[in-house]
This record gives sequence, C-alpha cells and structure tokens, in this order.
Amino acid sequence: MKAVVQRVTQASLTCENKLISQISNGLVVYFGVGKGNSEKQAEYLAKKISALRVFSDEKGKMNLSCKDLGYEILSVSQFTLYADLSHGNRPGFSDAEEPTRANALYEYFCSCLENNGIVVKRGVFGGDMTINQVNQGPVTIIYDIPVE
Repeated sequence: MKAVVQRVTQASLTCENKLISQISNGLVVYFGVGKGNSEKQAEYLAKKISALRVFSDEKGKMNLSCKDLGYEILSVSQFTLYADLSHGNRPGFSDAEEPTRANALYEYFCSCLENNGIVVKRGVFGGDMTINQVNQGPVTIIYDIPVE
C-alpha cells in the first residue's frame, strides 16, 4: 500500500467537468493499493495519516495533525503509484491490485480515516479526475507499506 500525502491550503477535484470534492486547509492523500495489501494495512495507514503532525503550532513547529485542527482530507485513489518503469519508458501496472479489490480497500481506508475523526472528501474511483491544489510548504510525505 502506498500513499503520497501533501499539505495544502486548498484543493478541489472535478470529474467530467463537475465539482466532486473540495477542501480548504488539510491534506491531499493519493492512495494506491498493491497486490496482496490488506484491511489491516489500510487501518494502519489511516491511523498514521490521521495523526501525522505536519501543521505548525503557535511556535511555528510542525507539531499538529489534521485531527488536532479539524482539517479535512481529500482522498484520491491512484493506481499509478504502482507504476513499474524498469523496462522501457511506458509504465506497467502489474503490481497494482485489480480494480474491485482496490476500490474496496480505498473505501475501507477512507472509512478508517473517518473513524479516526477526520472529515474525508473522496475522488471518483477509476475516473479521469482533475485535481487543483495549493501546496503549503511544500510538505510531501510518502508512505510505502510492504505486503505482509
């Protein structure tokens, strides 16, 4: 399971020219599921991201989380995190989970974030989305949770 987490001051997601989701201060999480990933890994990742302290406290130190500040998360399923470029220039995606299972784990991951007290806005699984975001910092954190 992989996630790329970016701190933002705003983000919006459209699909087929329709606004689907938007947040102000918070995190955009690009979430990928690999073959063999589990609900246990989704729970772990949701717990880590919910508590991720990348927002500044009153002293300017990154010491606060989305949960601490009541910020939201825009969660976007992204199988391309599993791109394999070891053979040529065209990415292969054989390590990405098949769509039905990947979508189930994506939805489970989002529900785990919500169970951790976070308001979660979602993308469109398998959709051709346009995401506009204003990164703050920039702060980008990459999680790569190996298959157990």
